[in-house]
Amino acid sequence: MAYLIDGDSVETDEQGFLLEPDYRDGAVTAIAAAEGIALTDAHWTVVRYLRDQYREHGHTPNFRTMLKELSQLLPGCDSKSLYDLYPAGPAKQGAKVAGLPQPLGKGGY
Repeated sequence: MAYLIDGDSVETDEQGFLLEPDYRDGAVTAIAAAEGIALTDAHWTVVRYLRDQYREHGHTPNFRTMLKELSQLLPGCDSKSLYDLYPAGPAKQGAKVAGLPQPLGKGGY
């Protein structure tokens, strides 16, 4: 599978995650469209958060950490609201839409 991002064909793994991070906004819009997600400001807040965490730590946080930290960035953020944004799982689908490689394991930080 591959996504067409800003005119470039970008390869993915078998689940549709990019093999290497792609920080272009075009990656987010292309992947979100493929996932059937209409992007809102809240989606972009989650994308920026996940990208920052990946750059800083080399991986994305687990859901629990993500929920705790995003509750400071998004008013009224709770588990339900994150699942409303990313129904297939905020930690996993959020990372996919953010243009990041597949998060592995249950670890995180």
